[in-house]
Amino acid sequence: MDDDDRSGQISQIEARLDELADVAERCRKIILVSKFLIYVGAGTLLGAVLGLLGSNAVAALGAIAAVLGGIVSLGSNVSTLRETMAAMAAAEALRSDLISSIDLRLVGDG
Repeated sequence: MDDDDRSGQISQIEARLDELADVAERCRKIILVSKFLIYVGAGTLLGAVLGLLGSNAVAALGAIAAVLGGIVSLGSNVSTLRETMAAMAAAEALRSDLISSIDLRLVGDG
């Protein structure tokens, strides 16, 4: 395999790493929002149970929906983030192997 082919593969791997980094960042943001939804929903539900919101059944149902939706979204994005991080590690290892297999030459002062 020649160096140009390896360079092309390295470029493709780096582009893939950029895509995976974007996915990971998006997952982190969604995880943060999911946690916020869980906390707000739980607080609202607690307020509804303690009677602080009156007898507002709509608030209680909304709080339950927020908690459940947050839990589902959190679980889904945590697993996606783990898979993405594993794929990034594998791509980085492949990129490192390709770089180390290139016959690098030192450039002299001549």
